[in-house]
Amino acid sequence: MERIGISYLLGPYQNAVDNALAKMRRANIAARIWSNDFNVWKPSPSEIINRLGWLYAPDETLKHLHHVRSILEPLTGDGLADVVLLGMGGSSLAADVFNRVFGSAPGFPALHVLDTTDPALIEQTIRKLDLKRTLFLVSSKSGTTLEVVSLFNYFFNLTRDKLGEEAPEHFIFITDEGSPMLKQALDLQARYVFINNPNIGGRYSALSLPGIVPAALIGADIEKLLKNAAEISRQEKADFFAGGRDSAGILLGAALGVLAQYGRDKLTLFLPSAWISFGDWLEQLIAESTGKESKGILPVVSEPQPASSVYGKDRAFVFFESPETDWDSAVAGLAAAGHPILKIKLSDLYDLGGQMFLWEMATAVAAHLLGVNPFDQPDVEATKSHTRHCIEQYQASRVSPGENPALALPDADVFGPVHAETLAGALIQFLSPPPPGSYAALLAYLTPSKSVDEAVSALRTAIVRRFHMAATTGYGPRYLHSTGQLHKGDAGRGLFIVMTCDNPTDASIPDSPGKPGSMLTFGELKAAQAAGDIAALTEKGRRVVRIHFKNDPAATLKNLAQALSTL
Repeated sequence: MERIGISYLLGPYQNAVDNALAKMRRANIAARIWSNDFNVWKPSPSEIINRLGWLYAPDETLKHLHHVRSILEPLTGDGLADVVLLGMGGSSLAADVFNRVFGSAPGFPALHVLDTTDPALIEQTIRKLDLKRTLFLVSSKSGTTLEVVSLFNYFFNLTRDKLGEEAPEHFIFITDEGSPMLKQALDLQARYVFINNPNIGGRYSALSLPGIVPAALIGADIEKLLKNAAEISRQEKADFFAGGRDSAGILLGAALGVLAQYGRDKLTLFLPSAWISFGDWLEQLIAESTGKESKGILPVVSEPQPASSVYGKDRAFVFFESPETDWDSAVAGLAAAGHPILKIKLSDLYDLGGQMFLWEMATAVAAHLLGVNPFDQPDVEATKSHTRHCIEQYQASRVSPGENPALALPDADVFGPVHAETLAGALIQFLSPPPPGSYAALLAYLTPSKSVDEAVSALRTAIVRRFHMAATTGYGPRYLHSTGQLHKGDAGRGLFIVMTCDNPTDASIPDSPGKPGSMLTFGELKAAQAAGDIAALTEKGRRVVRIHFKNDPAATLKNLAQALSTL
């Protein structure tokens, strides 16, 4: 079947999808979604009824464009060179997509998305900036996100030290009414505060102010982007209410949900090069929305394409097609092997707006079929709680909690349930044998760089080829606000490889903006976040191993990948 640029090659799963669609029609699921019926997902309205504003976000944001432009246009014409977005998860991922897809238009500032606690990366960002020509965009729905608060305190004090009383003029905030960050921004007399619709959750906020304000600052055609999304939104409503046929979002969600129910829960995405970052946004949307109550759909993004023979029966594939792509041979091989396939046609970069809305709807529908609430994240708090405990321990003793490695080597130490003499041997032992439906997650608390990216990718490829299981990657703490919920909330098939290293540089986090005094550094916070997530994963019964690199992480990872491929 085919609908609005999406074709489905579902093979033996087609009947099950058709049955699910028929059941949803009888239950009026589409109409109930549009009427804000929380019972579509759960009998309790908690974190549902106040999270459905995304349904109307494209049109609502279009109505506010004049106001957004009136605030931002004076800035872009005032010698502004750089914008630094301080955000995490839903407050940063859409902005990062828009930045990578569209780039900065001529005459508009460069955008730097800082969603990290890595001190080296923070230092690298500072070196790029002329603070007199820099605007900081502080984005947090709750106003309490630890990483965002820490980054804001740091950069506010840095800017105040350099620019004095003019510092608040270099800060704009995006938050919800009543958040602590709103009060703080007003107290500090920040340049401006955008108040977003409180009925929109973070990962569903791409087409509201957290996504649109950064896009406007770099000169993207936000009106065209939102009109594309609004058109898809109107199509979604019209398809159902004008004759009761299934919309594209309902069809897509039914396919995703049914395939996951049949064990095809590793949604492997292949995208054109210009759209690669869209995969990162989809990763959070789908994983954090569905990964709970021992269920979930794991997006597999930017996986190197090996021979189709390595793919297990837990895979489903989505190919995004554009004039630059040629997936024909890959699709034919996978279809011949019996794998379900979806193909989505893209024509223009501004299709991004419509695709975002389409996948929001599809994810909500898939969550309905899985019986989970797509708008909460119950297992995220566990990592936060363990992180706070690690921080409190450090602040009390000024000594980081120690542990003994299971394997100590010149280049790395290994912590966890392994007994081996080499790093490759330890990893092989940890991953063997992978239970059916398993996936490996490479979680890197390392400074992002081209060399580290390549080395992690090489290790990922070696794992996929050797063990015939899906493998994902993520930088910490960024992944905590993306796949972190699924890691603790799914059926428990993840095998987690946490990678840490010493920090060659560090920076103190001010306890409060505009005041001296610090009880914690970014390096200590990053270490606490890694330890906190390991504790949360272990508490959930997940298998975890930690590799702590002593020298050059990229070189050691490359050697490890090579050894894994040859042993």
